[in-house]
Amino acid sequence: MSEGGPARAPRAAGRDAAAALRSVVVLAGGVGAARFLSGVVQCIAPEALTAIVNTGDDRVFYGVHVSPDLDIVTYTLAGRIDPERGFGLAGDRFTLIERLRALGHETWFRLGDADFANCLHRTLRLAEGAGLDEIADELRRDHGLGFRILPMSNDPCATRVLLEGGRSVHFEEYLVRDGAPADVCAVDLCEAERASPAPGVLEAIAGADLILVAPSNPIVSIGPIRSVPAIGRALDAATCPIVAVSPIVGGLPIKGPAHTLMRACGLEVSARGVAALYRDWIDGFVFDARDAQARASIEALGLAAEVLDTLMVDAAASKRVAEAAIALGKRLR
Repeated sequence: MSEGGPARAPRAAGRDAAAALRSVVVLAGGVGAARFLSGVVQCIAPEALTAIVNTGDDRVFYGVHVSPDLDIVTYTLAGRIDPERGFGLAGDRFTLIERLRALGHETWFRLGDADFANCLHRTLRLAEGAGLDEIADELRRDHGLGFRILPMSNDPCATRVLLEGGRSVHFEEYLVRDGAPADVCAVDLCEAERASPAPGVLEAIAGADLILVAPSNPIVSIGPIRSVPAIGRALDAATCPIVAVSPIVGGLPIKGPAHTLMRACGLEVSARGVAALYRDWIDGFVFDARDAQARASIEALGLAAEVLDTLMVDAAASKRVAEAAIALGKRLR
């Protein structure tokens, strides 16, 4: 993976920048995306929002299908996320996991009892023939959320990390079990590259007034979404502005191993590095004031830029970042 090609062609003028946004799509994956989405829902009507969520982290644990990013987005926006872990349900119990551990099973992936029940529902519905998109909508409605949550694909799309010595591990094994070691050689997105979009994904992109790219890991959260061939083509053909928010602040990610994975893919670990990776399919880039010195080099990539404090430490900060991204997108319409 290398820096993108030529910058995206400028938008045709003529749209009313002041017009209300009727349809906003957010490409999302993980904790950063969930925090960003919590800001977006403070800025636009819920019925105008569609989140397209990474499923490259999906894996079967203890016999149930776990969709980490779908669940993080759902639980966070429902106000039920475990604030200490950044995933799972607040106040959940771990009776099942502790019993499995006592019986000698590996329990490095700690799935709470109520969380397990949601994943068991997903597993049972998949066995009945339901698609991951239908199940995500069922759980979304069960948690009282008014906006759409779509998986990027209903197909298996496991992201794998290739390590020195020839080992290949699932991303959740790399991140949770192994603690994100630095000996990464490459990231394998071949399953996503063979997948089809989930129902509704292409229609959401084609009908969007604005597409936002959440401050998620560019390699293993946004990368898998764009690697689904039809989604990549749809983003390239999108007629609305696309604005990304940098997940890198001061040369490091706020959370997770983005820096390790970017280096393994030959990318500069910086706000500019993310902008360069995305430059051939986005129009605007929002990044942190700690990296303000990079503004000229980012604008030299052909991107409109907005600089502010992007640390989403509370609801007000999340709203501020979302407002900046939406405002930049409106200016580009």
